[in-house]
Amino acid sequence: MRRTVRAVQAAALGWLSRNRAHFALGDDALARDGRVDGSWKPLGELAQVCATLSVRTPVSDPLHACVRDLLAFAWRQTGEGALFLEVQRAEPFATYPLEVYAAFASAGMRHPGYERAAAAVAATRGWRLTEQLPTRRLGVLCAERQIGLRRDDEPELLGRTWLGGLPEPWTFERASGYALTHVVFHLTDWGRGGPGLPHGLAGHLAHWVPAWLLTCLEGGLWDLACEVAAVAAGVPAAGTDATFEAELAGAWARIAAVQFASGALAEEDGRVAAEVPREETVPPRDGAPAGGESGFRLCYHSTLMAAFAAGLTLARWDDTPGTRTPQTTPTPQTTPTPQTTPTTGGTG
Repeated sequence: MRRTVRAVQAAALGWLSRNRAHFALGDDALARDGRVDGSWKPLGELAQVCATLSVRTPVSDPLHACVRDLLAFAWRQTGEGALFLEVQRAEPFATYPLEVYAAFASAGMRHPGYERAAAAVAATRGWRLTEQLPTRRLGVLCAERQIGLRRDDEPELLGRTWLGGLPEPWTFERASGYALTHVVFHLTDWGRGGPGLPHGLAGHLAHWVPAWLLTCLEGGLWDLACEVAAVAAGVPAAGTDATFEAELAGAWARIAAVQFASGALAEEDGRVAAEVPREETVPPRDGAPAGGESGFRLCYHSTLMAAFAAGLTLARWDDTPGTRTPQTTPTPQTTPTPQTTPTTGGTG
């Protein structure tokens, strides 16, 4: 199974490398009415994933050079940090520049001028009192932590999230799925450390993540399945059993089976064929939409998440030999069914 996971990661990173031009910031990156979701968000997600993989992948591994190259490309798109300062001046209370910048900072790419400006704004009551959803606020706190800004802890914040409240497991659906994965990502600095998972929360995940992962796989929700697999890879091995490890390993056979030969992974079953123009559509296993922006949008986030989750899974097996490539057969279990079907994917 290790070979399968490695192949998924290598193919995904290959596709991302060949399609890096689609991550480039356009002329509207600094426009007041610019579309952040189509410019800064994809670039930030690329940086976030590559920052983690550069830490969790051995320097001797050729894939390490690949992710560092992608990270350097992304940093150049920001003018080596200079564009963050321009955005800060135009939108001083916007949080997305800080969150994107934090990914670079965690990899040692920093811009002192931007950090001074961000620190000045972050010290204001206006910044601290900005009203945000709990999961979103955790993301901002994560970003502040990564660049060295200090704010008083908000211990009650986690309990106000869907995951932190330990909800009934059968209430899992797509929106809460993306919320729970990002709570974990923020607590663990996207797999790079952070405060980590509280013991009770880690136990809850150890018990229910296999069922949630299987739900996503059975529903063909490949983007969310990869995010949940990344969460599974971060659950402390001391609290998991053989069934948990077997379910995580088994998920990769299903993900590999639907990955395009080009390395791309569709967000979910049916979206590529239904929404990409015919000339960009090719049969599974023979390629993937690559000829236009619409094809990229339908594949880039899920492909990033495939590379991300695969890297964390391999690191888990390397760090904890007892979990490596489990041979046990997963036990069939009743899985919760997603109850809503939003049309948007997860946020990075």
